[in-house]
Amino acid sequence: MTMILTDLPTAIQRSDFASDFLWGVSTSAYQIEGAAAEDGRVPSIWDTFSATPGKVRDGSSGAVACDHYHRWEEDLDLAQSMGLNSYRFSIAWPRIFNGVDAEPNAKGLAFYSKLVDGMLARGLQPWCTLYHWDLPQYLEDQGGWANRATIAAFLHYADVISKHLGDRVQHWITHNEPWCTAMHGNWDGMHAPGNKSLPLALQVCHNVLVSHGLAVPLIRANVPGAKVGIALSLHPVKAASDSAADQQAVVRHDALRNRWFLDSLYGRGYPELALQLVGQDAPQVLPGDMEAIAAPMDFLGVNYYFPEVVKDAPDQYPLRTSIVYPQDRQRTDFGWEVSPQGLVELLERVARDYPTGDLYVTENGSSYDDHLDADGAVNDTARRDYLIRHLAAVRDAIAAGGNIKGYFAWSLLDNFEWAEGYLRRFGLTYIDYPTQGRILKQSGQWYSAFLREA
Repeated sequence: MTMILTDLPTAIQRSDFASDFLWGVSTSAYQIEGAAAEDGRVPSIWDTFSATPGKVRDGSSGAVACDHYHRWEEDLDLAQSMGLNSYRFSIAWPRIFNGVDAEPNAKGLAFYSKLVDGMLARGLQPWCTLYHWDLPQYLEDQGGWANRATIAAFLHYADVISKHLGDRVQHWITHNEPWCTAMHGNWDGMHAPGNKSLPLALQVCHNVLVSHGLAVPLIRANVPGAKVGIALSLHPVKAASDSAADQQAVVRHDALRNRWFLDSLYGRGYPELALQLVGQDAPQVLPGDMEAIAAPMDFLGVNYYFPEVVKDAPDQYPLRTSIVYPQDRQRTDFGWEVSPQGLVELLERVARDYPTGDLYVTENGSSYDDHLDADGAVNDTARRDYLIRHLAAVRDAIAAGGNIKGYFAWSLLDNFEWAEGYLRRFGLTYIDYPTQGRILKQSGQWYSAFLREA
């Protein structure tokens, strides 16, 4: 059951934020583009995964999705009409290369060139994510991210894209949520390619981070004045009780869930505690890898959805923790806890503990079971309230001294929500999939009104 939130800030305004604050939305290629077999695009691991019975809850795929590949002008018009000044998108690697030694696909490059030009024409600052989980299947067939050859393939891809778009795109995100790439894709098997091996997942994670670090100077060399970073899915970790055992569980859980990424990216190596916990399952690290991972970044992207509450669980390898779901918390229809205070705490912690420089909230959003009313409206009051409260949290984190420069709501459109298929809706815009109609929800209307105050 959806719980309508009542403890709303009464006076949040756009003027509470700096005049140059970035206001955007985030999207990703496989989730919205469709056109899965058009203009030279080849299959990704998500095409393969989606075609495997039982992997996606409703048996769907991103083959059509929101048909953004053909409707991109309409979607960018929508973003402009809302009053946004930035737009985060991702490139579909399988649109750019169809094999290891292949030449870049001119039609794929042309699509993203048009897309970026369309953003600029509408006053939207383009934020390009190079990798949002859609590895070309031909690379997976050769071992995927566990094969260090994929690092070289990624660098070639990053080189081609940054040269092609670098005259117009200044802001670059190498990877979106390497935790999900590695752990959901290769440890719990929830995401493509669907493997279930901790040593494999940790090697994938390491190789992804190496590819990030090596891409940072490459992009800078191709794009004068480039701003380069990464987007991490981070969670405040809370103890299920005041017991010493549960308090220690928080430390162990955080070592892999958050610090594995933050420590390595900021030059501290992998946490010793995490390495002890995973033991012989730790990844192979070659000389120079950790130095590469710690390439100085211009910003950190923080993707925030919910805190994780953990308890001591001695029999749960490797962290000896388990996640619990207290019954007394507000939750989205996805079951995720609604905790704006968690965002404040997370941003304050990251800024306090790491030399991040500029911080951006690169994803934040909520899934509710939206329906079209008889009058054609979508009154997603719970999502509107979620958005208000989390923007207030960003304001509070800035007031506490955080160097937070922008906020990207997830997402502009309802879309293919990975293993959930089309059963979950995160959009500020409702997609009527049979007609591909776009209907701005109450939440999107509120965001637009908020942005147009000035």
